[in-house]
Amino acid sequence: MVHLSPGLRASEPYPFEELDRRKAAAVAEGRSVVDLGVGDPREETPAFIRQALKDAVQPTSSYPRAAGLPELRTAIASWVQRRFGTTLDPDVHILPSLGTKEPIFSLAQSLLDPEGGKQLITVTSPGYTIPERGARFAGGDVARLSLTEANGFLPDLHAVDASTWGRTAALWLNYPNNPTGATAPLDFLKEAADHCRSHDVLLASDEAYTELWFEGEPPASALQVGDLTNVLVFHTLSKRSSMTGYRSGFVAGDPEMISALRALRPSVGVTPQEFVQRASVAAWNDDQHVEEVRGTYARKRKLFLDLFAARDVRVVGSTATFYLWVAVPQGRTSLEWSLELLDGADVIVAPGSFLGPEGEGYVRIAMVPTIEECERAAEALDGVLEGSA
Repeated sequence: MVHLSPGLRASEPYPFEELDRRKAAAVAEGRSVVDLGVGDPREETPAFIRQALKDAVQPTSSYPRAAGLPELRTAIASWVQRRFGTTLDPDVHILPSLGTKEPIFSLAQSLLDPEGGKQLITVTSPGYTIPERGARFAGGDVARLSLTEANGFLPDLHAVDASTWGRTAALWLNYPNNPTGATAPLDFLKEAADHCRSHDVLLASDEAYTELWFEGEPPASALQVGDLTNVLVFHTLSKRSSMTGYRSGFVAGDPEMISALRALRPSVGVTPQEFVQRASVAAWNDDQHVEEVRGTYARKRKLFLDLFAARDVRVVGSTATFYLWVAVPQGRTSLEWSLELLDGADVIVAPGSFLGPEGEGYVRIAMVPTIEECERAAEALDGVLEGSA
């Protein structure tokens, strides 16, 4: 028998694989399923980005350098300046990455230090499961801070005792938040950064959804907190530019951390291919297509909000991202209701329990299919909700 590491032995199946199995079973029965479960955008990548990719493919190709193309780092710095009003040095503050899932998962391996007393990664829950899974794979412990309607889906940092902060290597935040769709004010992000610095903790901020907002001011970024010491921010083109399959993003912030990660990259070979980087330059340099993407999601969002308002189904949080965080009707679990919607409407939604035990009582709706599919899903859901009223 092959001897596996404790981290690999303890790895649990990715929860959304279960949604894939349910979808495959329904399709095998000849049913036409609309998948609102997994957050994989199905809108076309803008044509000018696809053309930039094609133009960058050369007859020969070399390994990409760990630091990424200077043109890409410059484009990212320019976007950060336009969007957040923050000046970054492309050579010091920015590291292009193979999307953000990989660096989010692997960050714990670069931070955990049992001998130094830093053995804990703190995450928010319900939430994107990759920071926790990465921490456990690296042999670390995990603490969860609950996000609830009562606290506006913001964690109570002061509820964590000093000994826990002393053992913490990183605090993960994710705003706009997956799955609740809530946003965090800049004052909170500044407080979190100050709190982390005072306890020698890295603030890791996953900001994949900052460009998808529908109410109030554009969401803030931890890149706006001023002092970027002990701050690392993760951005991706997956949602902003409908480029999930390109796997292109960046990490930015504390120069010491960026330098350390850049030094590690040649050993792990996870720098994006050069043709993807050149397509990414085109994407970061253009803001018009982002407004169009946001407008498309706004139309989908209105479809479902109108439906749930008419059927007295509560939607909470949900001011940003392409998710809706929907309260489960009384008397069902999130899994039970999701199965009811699949059986009755051929619509897949994600049970909140898949995103941590604190997510029980809700389902997450990912408005990622085409507008036509969303219209069909809304009509089918309306029939089920009317029958169960």
